[in-house]
Amino acid sequence: VLATRGAVIPYAVGVDIACRMKLSIVDAPAGWLDEREDVLRKAIESETRFGVGAEFKVRREHGVMDEDWSVTALTAGLKDKAWRQLGTSGSGNHFVEFGLVTLERDELGLAAGRYLALLSHSGSRGAGAAVCAHYSKIARAMHPELPREQQHLAWFPLDSEPGQEYWRAMELMGRYASANHALIHRHVCARLGVRVVAGIENHHNFAWLEEHGGEQVVVHRKGATPAGRGVLGVIPGSMAAPGFVVRGRGVDASLHSCAHGAGRAMSRTAAEKNLHWCDVKQILRDQHVRLISAGLDEAPMAYKNIHDVMAAQADLVDVIARFDPRLVKMAPAGERPED
Repeated sequence: VLATRGAVIPYAVGVDIACRMKLSIVDAPAGWLDEREDVLRKAIESETRFGVGAEFKVRREHGVMDEDWSVTALTAGLKDKAWRQLGTSGSGNHFVEFGLVTLERDELGLAAGRYLALLSHSGSRGAGAAVCAHYSKIARAMHPELPREQQHLAWFPLDSEPGQEYWRAMELMGRYASANHALIHRHVCARLGVRVVAGIENHHNFAWLEEHGGEQVVVHRKGATPAGRGVLGVIPGSMAAPGFVVRGRGVDASLHSCAHGAGRAMSRTAAEKNLHWCDVKQILRDQHVRLISAGLDEAPMAYKNIHDVMAAQADLVDVIARFDPRLVKMAPAGERPED
């Protein structure tokens, strides 16, 4: 989390602009996770696409494509690519999964109990990556005085022409990323004939204009998500570990932020070198998780213990529900990570 006065840092926002979590609790029985697993699996497999360059043969429709993509010359040129990838997910740690939401008390307009839910994690795809690369390069060129180890912190004055350009592009990528999730959830739910009864969406890899300490600042959150007082969010663990629905406590010292997930404990290279599928499969069996596809670099052991992470930020958020993954799809092994 990084706050600046009147400046925006493209690389502090990140490559996958507006990457986010979306949770939809549906009106189907939780028992479907056992009784109709194959039906749920087919819905995910038919209505999602993963990986670099992933797209549907027939383009999906969303109002975001009716917006003005000419807000910058770059985004105008990216519109066709964005439309081809609309409704798809990236690689790396991006996923779509069904799981069990447990409410210990009445929350989210629902009675305490166990519910079937769909959870997704991805962002603005190739368009977002292109926006980051383009404007990060311009920012670095504007600040040749920065030493090599600080070049990625190159910034734009927010009131400058490139600063305003980047801001407009970033906000468009935010709406585009949200549209991707909306389509995933819409099509999967339509395939199953279920209705969403409660939903939560929160994002990271973004910059917000906020007031802190009595002044307006630009808050960059990469690997962090908003946790203002009363703000809802979802913090995932791993393919075999629970995630948590949280309500922010609005702590000033954290700039109203919290961790957006468990975070990696092991690099991708180290995971692929040191981990073994036989061990991963045993963990998945123990946790009653069926894995449709993923790479070894996303193994549960490559991530921090989500319970330790949640304990470390107990002062930042209150947990109101738990999500246990049961049916997980990620990009197939060998895909270049986008996260």
